Amino acid sequence: MPARRTPLPESVLRRRAALGDRMRELRAAAGLSQDQLADRIGMERRSVQRYERGERDPRYTELLLIADALGVPVVELVR
Repeated sequence: MPARRTPLPESVLRRRAALGDRMRELRAAAGLSQDQLADRIGMERRSVQRYERGERDPRYTELLLIADALGVPVVELVR
């Protein structure tokens, strides 16, 4: 995938970090480790780590899988 021509705006980076924080909070509330969540959604633990640290954006399909694995609606995950 080619690199972005311009850096992401700070507002996008803040929202990405907020999503990661929310994901970590819901995962902990569900009593799951990053490994357990990764297993449930069929991805690598590294991806879960990157989402929670706000380093990467999950695709919509991955958001659906994450929300299902955590037992919450997608809107609860991304609010």
